[in-house]
Amino acid sequence: MEQETILYYYPLPARPDSADNTIAAKKHWFQEAVLPVMLLTTQGEFDILGCAVPPFYYRKKTWKAPILSEAMETALHTAAGMPDTCVHQDILRLLPSESRGRWQPHAGTVKRLIKYLLEQRAGKVLALTGMVTVLLGQPEETERQLETTWELLEPYLPRVNRMLLYYEGRESQKSKEETAFHKHYNDEATAGEDDREALQEYIEDYYYEYGLVPQLVPYRRSEMTALRCGKELCGGVILDYGEGFRYPKITSADCVYIDVTSDEEKERLLGRKSPAIPYISPLKYLDTVVKNSYDRKVKMT
Repeated sequence: MEQETILYYYPLPARPDSADNTIAAKKHWFQEAVLPVMLLTTQGEFDILGCAVPPFYYRKKTWKAPILSEAMETALHTAAGMPDTCVHQDILRLLPSESRGRWQPHAGTVKRLIKYLLEQRAGKVLALTGMVTVLLGQPEETERQLETTWELLEPYLPRVNRMLLYYEGRESQKSKEETAFHKHYNDEATAGEDDREALQEYIEDYYYEYGLVPQLVPYRRSEMTALRCGKELCGGVILDYGEGFRYPKITSADCVYIDVTSDEEKERLLGRKSPAIPYISPLKYLDTVVKNSYDRKVKMT
């Protein structure tokens, strides 16, 4: 299999004791802003390159979006091969909103990173719990997310004896009327039976191949809050595809929370709600790679 390359753009922290030309992308006004690329690590099927973005592009001048975009494009073209890109949220926020999608990693790259994280963390957790929890995202993404989940979890399914699958339903007109009723009286609504039947088609292989019957649970809906998990206990390996934190009810520390979307707000809310639960994500892993690379350099000096 061909080795994939990931180029990660991350912020270079400003140091108060540094000269202007060591925390800026160019030393002289007539130069182009340059972002150097270096190899951070090689892990299994992929190489990870790093591109540190200093806080200023010249002296104490903060980045302008067009200048930063051009510098990032130049760095990408200097990297060997055809790397896919991942961008730290602090850097992404500096770019124009209409161009941010261009820098998002491909689904295959995210899948490879999640696969690696599972290899590092899933075995021990499943040995203790035998449980997987999947928090699906938007209904139009359900099929792709279920296919990805099968590919990621298949090596571990012989060790899984319980699987909980939360989903967001496409409500029919009838169920919308029922939803309004439940919102008024119970502050909660369930998805229609059509949604459950559609999902059954995608999860039959779990039973036929491994004798596992995933438990399908719709997210709660309420007038005042976004979608949330219900009262079912979540645990084991948690794969989260959702947009926004869904407040899963986690009662055991024998758990690992894998956020496929790398959402900083999820990390913050999980840390506040369940501080004993480790949060990992593709971007958090890449940040760890950067830190480890920096620590190695410090030890060598």
